[in-house]
Amino acid sequence: MKLQDILDKRHLKFVGKQAPEESTSLSRLAVRRFCRNKLSVASLVVIGLFVLMAVLGYLITPDSTPYCNQQYLELATLKPFSKVSFTYVDDSLPTEKRGWIHKMLYGEPLQYTAIPTHKITYSADSAYIETYTGSIPNDGEIRAVGRKQIVGTENRTFVLGTDAYGRDVLSMIMIGSRVSLSVGFIAVAIALLIGITLGALAAYYGGWVDNLITWFINVVWSIPTVLLVIAITFALGKGFWQVFIAVGLTMWVDIARVVRGQVYSIKEKEYIEATRALGFSTFRTIFRHILPNITGAVIVVTASNFASAILLEAGLSFLGIGVQPPMPSWGTMVKENYSYILLDSAYLALLPGVAIMLIVLAFMLLGNGIRDALDIKS
Repeated sequence: MKLQDILDKRHLKFVGKQAPEESTSLSRLAVRRFCRNKLSVASLVVIGLFVLMAVLGYLITPDSTPYCNQQYLELATLKPFSKVSFTYVDDSLPTEKRGWIHKMLYGEPLQYTAIPTHKITYSADSAYIETYTGSIPNDGEIRAVGRKQIVGTENRTFVLGTDAYGRDVLSMIMIGSRVSLSVGFIAVAIALLIGITLGALAAYYGGWVDNLITWFINVVWSIPTVLLVIAITFALGKGFWQVFIAVGLTMWVDIARVVRGQVYSIKEKEYIEATRALGFSTFRTIFRHILPNITGAVIVVTASNFASAILLEAGLSFLGIGVQPPMPSWGTMVKENYSYILLDSAYLALLPGVAIMLIVLAFMLLGNGIRDALDIKS
């Protein structure tokens, strides 16, 4: 075999097998680099679990009543994994049966009266239920009901115990995740809309437009975020949706500053000059050719803003100007139970605090992982 034939075969073999970095798209490469970061992947799994828990809602909570507000004062401050027997009695309560979608979103009232039971004895036509008190010996009230009224009994385990009103703590934490994640999604959406628009317009037009928007950004930036949120909340009133708007109207500044800096760095590129030469509109140039190239930076700051929104909502609820009872919220749970920290029921305040810490840490780690995966310098 001639030397030239050998060289040609080696050349064809080299060309047919490209380097893995060259044959992989940038998006696949970013995903691959993100998957190598175990902390970021773990944080994504944690966020996914919280989102799944918030979406399924009352379908998976032990207490599926609206707002998980089924109260048993005799079961107040039970320790985690406490077991209590319940007897269900048909009192012919007028309850309307709803579909599973309605139950998932809003919960469903109990179809029967649930009585915490220590002991039950039967006679010919009656049943005598001694209610549970938790004391030794149990000195509960004796309730006489018709034997046919008893629908059934159940042994229920309170995995995370109960609060001062006898409500299931696990159910309240699970439904409380809805408030925190909803505030994150809606507040960040509002902040993205305002921040991207103002930041892109300021950098693209420059001149007096940039000066005016930058002045407005600096004014909002100079006001402490918590005080601004409290002021907006007082103006809009207390409530569920008011918190979303208040938090969203205070978080756009970070996004606007990042977008302004990124647009400034690429607006003089050749392909942007080409769009102007072709007569494209400003809207098309900004939203079709500039913003897609700064998506990475926006995603990173969005992840951190998610964590900030959750902390702000928890702080507002703790101060009593956020989500109002009986809707469960992690901040409200901390407020209601912080006095137990010095007692033997400190877990009532620590558990919602741990939930806040986990979700905030997960979003921060996720943002760091996305930043590293999209870093073109590495």
